[in-house]
Amino acid sequence: MRKEMRLSGSGGQGVITAAIIFAEAAVQEGKEAVQSQSYGPEARGGASKSEVIVDESPIYHPHVKTPDLVLAMTQKAAEKYYGDLKEDGVLVLDEDLVPEPPKFPHVIKIPITRLAVEKVGKTLFANIVALGALVRITGTVKFETIKDSVAKRVPPHTVEQNMKALQVGWEAAEEVLKAAV
Repeated sequence: MRKEMRLSGSGGQGVITAAIIFAEAAVQEGKEAVQSQSYGPEARGGASKSEVIVDESPIYHPHVKTPDLVLAMTQKAAEKYYGDLKEDGVLVLDEDLVPEPPKFPHVIKIPITRLAVEKVGKTLFANIVALGALVRITGTVKFETIKDSVAKRVPPHTVEQNMKALQVGWEAAEEVLKAAV
């Protein structure tokens, strides 16, 4: 049941926070999980990626070699981080911020940032919209568990908006997956 994921974007989009929350949810369910991250020296605006491995068994190498899923929140991230995606893997894109998707057989486009603005009120919640979508797409952790992990990690005054963002992402991914069938 090993899942290797790479979440990427630009600094400030919250992909590292989303990966941490995802890993915490997996641990909460009794799974093994590791999370690592890297970002450019400019932090905000520079390339950013975070990787998560979830498994039922011990994880001996904490870095993703060939991800099952890559989330790209920007065009630059899509181009830079999808190259070693497994052949049968899934590339999830913020469709508005990745106008020229890489040529890959399994692409899921979701207007992540637009949904965060239109449905939750701020781009700040795009990472949590993405997180809701990833939970739906991968099935790696339960929706109730990710809600609990988000609630524990975000500032208390933003919990309600973050719960809404999770739901928005979950529903957006569900619609895209239904359309693909």
